[in-house]
Amino acid sequence: MMPQESVFHRYVALGDSFTEGVGDPDATRPNGLRGWADRVAEELAQRSADFGYANLAIRGRLMVPIIEEQVDAAVALEPDLVTIYAGGNDFMRPTIDLDALVERYDDAIGKLAATGATVLMWTAYDTGWAALFGKLRGRSAIYNELIREVADRHGAKIVDFWRFGEYRDLRMWDWDRLHMSTVGHQNMAIRVLETLGVEHHITVDPLGPDLPTDRAARLRADLLWTKRFVLPWIGRRIRGTSSGDDVVAKRPTLAPIR
Repeated sequence: MMPQESVFHRYVALGDSFTEGVGDPDATRPNGLRGWADRVAEELAQRSADFGYANLAIRGRLMVPIIEEQVDAAVALEPDLVTIYAGGNDFMRPTIDLDALVERYDDAIGKLAATGATVLMWTAYDTGWAALFGKLRGRSAIYNELIREVADRHGAKIVDFWRFGEYRDLRMWDWDRLHMSTVGHQNMAIRVLETLGVEHHITVDPLGPDLPTDRAARLRADLLWTKRFVLPWIGRRIRGTSSGDDVVAKRPTLAPIR
């Protein structure tokens, strides 16, 4: 007998820009973004007449603010499915105490799991192939081992981003090389639904033409990226500001998604 497919009625998504949907613009949606979580919600809504979806994620958030601002709010919504992605912005800080960070995360996952909801969390992506972000590979690998222990302890499901080799193609990423592109979000939605064991109708758009590979073109692209992303990012670190300082959650309450 085939296992019965899970049906969810109250889905709450937590996290940072990854879950808010940055890199997948859609002017018709709150915050002007769609993203993988919206796409997952659209599929889940087809299986439940009373489906509600909330997305509390805000770009730029570190793990502790995500926990402090979003976890209790999520519990209050009485979800039966919670997805949470956190830690990516912490990795980019000069120093990080991974053990202390994951200890806080462990408490948060325990609180979410205690609601009886299915909890879905992520490993960090393997950036070993990337020139700049590759320097974070060691942190990410340690974090992932700690995260797997947390998931095991609380019965959470893992979306194993570390092993998704398709994201080595730069066309899966937006111009800033940090956030997924529309195609990357489509693919992530499929990965999430597969982890949940839910059949879906999502397709991934064609990747488009190959990116230039000659040295001059790569140099021009790197210089533009440095000007448009790296320098503004450094400036925010110096000023102590965040890209999400003036942003609010795009779906703060459970509501149908169309």
